[in-house]
Amino acid sequence: MSDRQRVRVTVNGATYEREVEPRLTLVDFLRHELQLVGTHVGCEHGICGACTVMIDGRSARACLTLAVQADGAEVTTVEGLRERDTGRLHPVQQAFVDEHGMQCGFCTPGMIMSSVELLAANPDPTEAEIKEALGGNLCRCTGYRSIIASVRLAAERMRAGG
Repeated sequence: MSDRQRVRVTVNGATYEREVEPRLTLVDFLRHELQLVGTHVGCEHGICGACTVMIDGRSARACLTLAVQADGAEVTTVEGLRERDTGRLHPVQQAFVDEHGMQCGFCTPGMIMSSVELLAANPDPTEAEIKEALGGNLCRCTGYRSIIASVRLAAERMRAGG
């Protein structure tokens, strides 16, 4: 008798059904079951933020969320931000490119997902608000200046309609 459970989850607009072990984390489900490797595995304790995804429009740590907890949910990963038809990057992704908001790129998906959530709620954040929103994401390379500049540029572009 198997203790596997069926999950049905919509990820980046596509619906998937899988039989999974109850203890499988969402990050491992995304990376190993769906081959979506943009969500990174860092500390596996919810501290670094590298595994940040959106679940039903709110950020969540995929390393702390079980795949079975996402059953019936809409999950967005960093791959899902890109426009499907044109392949154009989301304004936050493009701003990270333009402002060099990444070095090694390991923290970047989590930073981007947290920034998308921030800008959806607050289209004109102050530097202090950006720092607060990104406070749960750790970067060991950039010193955060370029990351903050990236979020500010994305906010400016999004307010301007692009």
